[in-house]
Amino acid sequence: MVTSGADSVERLSVRSYTAADLAAVLSLVADDRLTGQPETTPEMLAEALEGRSPVDGERWAELDTPHTEVACDETGRMLGVVSYATRRTDRAGLILWLHAGEDLGVARSLVERALSRLGRRTLYAFELPAALSLGLRGLPVRSRPATRKALEGAGFSSCRQWRYFHRILPRREDTGEIRTYPIAEVTVTSRPSGRRLRLREPDGALTGEAVVGEPVDGIGVLRWITIDPEHRGRGLGANLTEQCCTVLAARGAHEVITYLDEDALPGGREYDAAAASQLLEARGFDEVGRLSSFVRRP
Repeated sequence: MVTSGADSVERLSVRSYTAADLAAVLSLVADDRLTGQPETTPEMLAEALEGRSPVDGERWAELDTPHTEVACDETGRMLGVVSYATRRTDRAGLILWLHAGEDLGVARSLVERALSRLGRRTLYAFELPAALSLGLRGLPVRSRPATRKALEGAGFSSCRQWRYFHRILPRREDTGEIRTYPIAEVTVTSRPSGRRLRLREPDGALTGEAVVGEPVDGIGVLRWITIDPEHRGRGLGANLTEQCCTVLAARGAHEVITYLDEDALPGGREYDAAAASQLLEARGFDEVGRLSSFVRRP
């Protein structure tokens, strides 16, 4: 239920998160879970509370320890949670994650609380991928309209956008041995944990590259894929994508997700969002959400 009345907000109280709030916070996070995301565990929540993440860990290391607070009604029932921090490098404030059951009054209360604590400075919201998910960066604006409205009502505007794709992989028991022609060399990568695939010409020149994350609960992440513009149009992208899926399937994945940066420059040498979108859709990926980060200037 979405509410916007002033009375509902006035009856809320906001306090610091405690260990007793664990189950309620996990329930709120689960209510907002997107297709292709694993269930958030207590271990994942602990990482987020400490300000750590397996994705973009270097950027998280630039933050002061996050403050996490919860909103409760007059009976003490927890209705929402927000986590925010200050970045040491430029003193910008960040609303890292927020879950309010898509109750507009609760979301507004939590946004206002973060603003009052962060002060008058440049503020960002949903800019970094938290440990609560598999690298999910940005707010899913289609499924989280109340949270988006609360941010925009507080003066935030959309800053950066991503498209979120998902694909179901066939299980080995359904198809037998999963096979694809291995065109790329595969090596282990640790930051983040997963595999790097490099596609080379006979002379050793690098023509394509992809990175996949270690599957979590049967869900793998295609973090990056690119083909050198001079070598496009030869089917290399399609074959490399299939090899990525095969590598993930061999590691236990039965679903794959990936994110496309909508703000990448079309035709850029390193990355072409339009070409990447066409490639993914041709290989069976479906778009299941649009993600957005937000900024608020003082």
